Parts: sequence; structure tokens; C-alpha cells
Amino acid sequence: MKKLLFALFLLSAAAAAAWGWKQWQQQSPVRDGQGLRLYGNIDIRQVSLAFEISGRITEILAEEGDPVSSGQLLARIDTTALSLQEKKVEADIQAQEHMLRRMRNGSRVEETARAEAALHAAAAAQEQAAKNEQRVRKLRAQNSISQQDLENAQTALRVASAQADEARQTLALLRAGTREEDLAAAGSQLDSLRASLAMIRHSISQGELRAPLEAVVTSRLLEPGDMASPATPVFRLSLTSPKWARAYVSETNLGRVRTGMRARISCDSFREPVDGRIGFISPTAEFTPKSVQTEELRTSLLYEVRIITDDPQDRLRLGMPVSIDIQE
Repeated sequence: MKKLLFALFLLSAAAAAAWGWKQWQQQSPVRDGQGLRLYGNIDIRQVSLAFEISGRITEILAEEGDPVSSGQLLARIDTTALSLQEKKVEADIQAQEHMLRRMRNGSRVEETARAEAALHAAAAAQEQAAKNEQRVRKLRAQNSISQQDLENAQTALRVASAQADEARQTLALLRAGTREEDLAAAGSQLDSLRASLAMIRHSISQGELRAPLEAVVTSRLLEPGDMASPATPVFRLSLTSPKWARAYVSETNLGRVRTGMRARISCDSFREPVDGRIGFISPTAEFTPKSVQTEELRTSLLYEVRIITDDPQDRLRLGMPVSIDIQE
């Protein structure tokens, strides 16, 4: 009987020692021979993806759970109205370009020749009107005609002179060409049309929804036929590259970690750890998060540490609990 009780006592002591060792191992981030060990989770970083313009969805090209790469097309909306505006502005640009080219090239030879001919005709008419006016003036001096006839001849001379001046100025304008101010105004109008075309094309490109980074589709929130807007997400994505492991280090071990230190991330599903590096150490302390369950650590102040890893084999899943060994 005494031997049995003694055996039970030894078994109880061994069990208590094993339980105490396990609890100490969970509470302490330090493991002899392996540097500093931390415990944490793979961060879930999500993006709500929405169109930048409003419109009716015509295509949805991704399902929940699909992995997507950076720049991959995920959805489209109807951009018919924008395409019609694009064609109109393109036509306006062509018309403005032709007008600006005509202004820079100046008048044609035929137009200048016609203006010169008009000036010769007006000069001849002015000369003839001057001769008639002199003849009528002499006849009036002899009292052979009335005063009204003299006034009519004088009026005809003034009209012919004005017409000759007009033809002379028209020819001068053709030879001088377009004013620099008019050319500048036409060029500015062309630039404005080109800017409008660029804005329309940018709006058309926004009719395609693309993945910003490598990610996994967590939620598909709209379907073809729904009205999309900048305030209504179409997808919710979980970012997967790079992956972040978030852990916490106590103040006593804070001096043992530095940004850039190498780390090895382990999980229960795979034996081979994943390489990473410390990318961020919080400058401020915080209370232990709820994920740390031991009573001794619940009221401690810890510092957040973020370990960055690429995980090319995709072994670390979002939200997975992991162990991080810091290579000191």
C-alpha cells in the first residue's frame, strides 16, 4: 500500500512539474539556445475595393476565395456614354487642329490675288468718280446743271474713295497674316479640348476595377446589374503579399529586438519555418491584447513587433497563430 501511494505521489509530482514547465514556456518568450521566441498571429489586412465612378456593373470576374494578382481585372461597369463623349471631343480636336493650321499657314496666293484685283477695281472706280466730280463742278460753275447734280457727284466720289480704302486694308490684312494673340487663343482652345479628352479617357479607365496588390477575395458584395458608386464596395480583399506576423515583446526583452533582425516563423501545420525580418517595433507600450490568455500577462505592458515575410509557398494563412524565433 505504501509503495502504491509513493508511486502515485511520484506520478503527481511529475505531472505537476510538466504542467509548470509548459506554463513557464508559454509565459516566457526566452528559450535557451534558440534566442528570443515570441507568439502572435498572421495579420488580416483587408481592403474594401470600389469603383471611382458610378455606373451599372456589366461584369464580375472574381469569386470569393480567388487569389488575385496586382493589376488583375476584377469587374467592369457600363461606359457607353463616356465612349460617345470621347468620340465627340476627338472630332472637336480635329476641327480645332485644322483651323489652327490654317491660321498659321496664312492666306492662299489666290486669295491675295483676288484682294489685289479688288483693290485695282476700287482704285479705278475712285479715279473715275474724281473725274466726274471735277467735270460736274465746272458745269455747275457755268450754271449748266443743278446743285443737286454736283452733290451727287461728290457723294459718289466719297463712296468710291471709301471702297478703295476698304480694299487696301483687306489686302494689308491678308499679307500680314493672323495675329499672335489669335494664334495663342486657338492653341489654348486646342489644349483645353485635349485635356477634356484625357479626363474622359481617365474616366473610361476607371470603369475597370483592378486589384491594387496581391490578395485573396474575401467577400463579393455586388453582382452584375447592380449600381456601383465610390461609396459602395464591390469586393473585400485580404492582402497576402507581403504577410505580417504581429507579436508582442515585454519591456525586459525590448532591448533584444531591432528593426531588420532576421526571424523564423513557425506554425503547427508545417515543420519547416518561414524566413522573415522585423519590420516595425512600436514606440509606445500597450496593455496585453486579449489573444494572450495567461493571467500573469493580462495586465502587463507589451510592445508590438511586426515581422514581415514573403511566404512564396503560401504556408501561412491569415489569422493563423504562429511562433516567431528572433535570430539574435
